[in-house]
Amino acid sequence: MKVVIVGCGRVGARIATALDRQGHDVSIVDMQTSAFRRLAPDFSGRAITGTGIDEDVLRSAGISEADAFIAVTNGDNRNLMAAQVAKVIFGVDKVAARVYDPVRAETFRGMGIETICSTTTMSNIFLDAVAGNASATS
Repeated sequence: MKVVIVGCGRVGARIATALDRQGHDVSIVDMQTSAFRRLAPDFSGRAITGTGIDEDVLRSAGISEADAFIAVTNGDNRNLMAAQVAKVIFGVDKVAARVYDPVRAETFRGMGIETICSTTTMSNIFLDAVAGNASATS
């Protein structure tokens, strides 16, 4: 599977490394070259410096052939824009984005973008850990 990831923070680097080790063709994009040091030393994918909403940068990452796209920058708006570009302009089938704001997560879902809302997910895990039930809603 060909996967393009935007954002090489802790989460992006971990996903990229895991997918690479599973034998997938992985490209990761980040605006800061220094972010790529988070990748494992044995990472064999491509690291591209640039913004994840720039079509030329995404083309150089191989988005035209991508089976999946993941946006995990620190910004909800950047993730939404990058995910929309991947889905609408390049027709990537599987598109997922990290979202911090639960309200925005619903909006993203309504646009056909798979969302992972870390705020809701973490709240539910903590509630389950201390109260025995996950009662937070997104």
